[in-house]
Amino acid sequence: MNETSPLSDLLSLRGRTALVTGGSGGIGAAVVELLLEAGATVLNADLPGHEGPPGAARYVPCDLGDAQAVAAFCDELPQVDCLVHCAGITRDGVVWKMRDEDWDVVLRVNLDAAFRLVRAVVPRMRKAGQGRIVLISSINGERGKFGQANYTASKAGLIGFARTVAREVGRFGVRVNVVAPGLILTPMTESLPEPVMARALEETALGEAGRPRDVARAVLYLCSDLSSHVTGQVLRVDGGQLTA
Repeated sequence: MNETSPLSDLLSLRGRTALVTGGSGGIGAAVVELLLEAGATVLNADLPGHEGPPGAARYVPCDLGDAQAVAAFCDELPQVDCLVHCAGITRDGVVWKMRDEDWDVVLRVNLDAAFRLVRAVVPRMRKAGQGRIVLISSINGERGKFGQANYTASKAGLIGFARTVAREVGRFGVRVNVVAPGLILTPMTESLPEPVMARALEETALGEAGRPRDVARAVLYLCSDLSSHVTGQVLRVDGGQLTA
């Protein structure tokens, strides 16, 4: 792709295969939809029984909290040009009350699965001389959040992990970036107590919550040739929540 390519070509993912984890709902579903619109062949890896909305994406069941299931899933992966790790869970509680199992499962799904998936796709991306990896973190992984020691640790870990892998694979034409959403209206956040939601809205510079498609647009940018010289970065999609 040269510098004079039309904008539509720079944003096109025609001929590329994208793997999206957690693509059956919330941010993941919006990412799947937009990558399909951009022309990609999309695989959606989500929990067994969570096929998501009907569409052109190929649903592949996988429990990302199960290391053996992830290993088996990785063994069967086709060539992947874009990996987008959207899957994420919460098990909130103050640290002195947090159970081992709540710490462990959040780290397994949010961070450990990212490591195993990246480890699986990178060798073939290196051989192909190109690849795009986007990890969905959170502004809370940068600033911390009361009652979310496990979640924020996992999301902070994604940032450090991405920056390191970006240095390791950049010379092979593989780019690795992070998207850090703020308050996005998803089933997870819509169940928040009203005072918590109001406080988050007050933090934003734009004065409103984001939508899953706002995050998906950032993902498309990082998967496309429009961001050909961008790697090792954290792109916040938070309406100015962290800077306000």
